Amino acid sequence: MITEFDTSLPSFRQVQNLIQQALTIEIKLLTGDILIGRMIWQDSQCMCLMHENNQQTIIWKQAIAYIKPKH
Repeated sequence: MITEFDTSLPSFRQVQNLIQQALTIEIKLLTGDILIGRMIWQDSQCMCLMHENNQQTIIWKQAIAYIKPKH
């Protein structure tokens, strides 16, 4: 089953802003792991985080506890 984007959702727009602004973010997973990098894309089920060493990590959205900008 393919789930379409609902671009009217505030969460979708917030993530798109993080991608467009290329901000460094912190993602905490439900496992307690914390990932830091820049979000480079999202689809209906996953997001891709680019780490400082240019390594990419694909993260299932359902595994995320929170996302916040790093200051």
